[in-house]
Amino acid sequence: MANSTQSQHSSPHPTVYRIRIKGQLDSQWTDWFEGLSITLDDSGNTLLTGPVIDQAALHGLLKRIRDLGIPLISVCPDQTKDFSSSNSGTGE
Repeated sequence: MANSTQSQHSSPHPTVYRIRIKGQLDSQWTDWFEGLSITLDDSGNTLLTGPVIDQAALHGLLKRIRDLGIPLISVCPDQTKDFSSSNSGTGE
């Protein structure tokens, strides 16, 4: 009877997202962005990369970006990347 249009358990692993924002953040923001890797690119922007457990967590991250007033450039799921616990979240 339950509507299962949203499959919360379609994968045993969280989806890895690549979130690009305008401007540069240093690695001190890693904890605030729930352990996502922070990488600075050549164009002066920041790439946040890492596993996001579900859509609610993704919206929480996007809300934090909004609350900082940082322009969002893109949000891309990267299902080809295996982001296991061996990645410590230090992305520079």
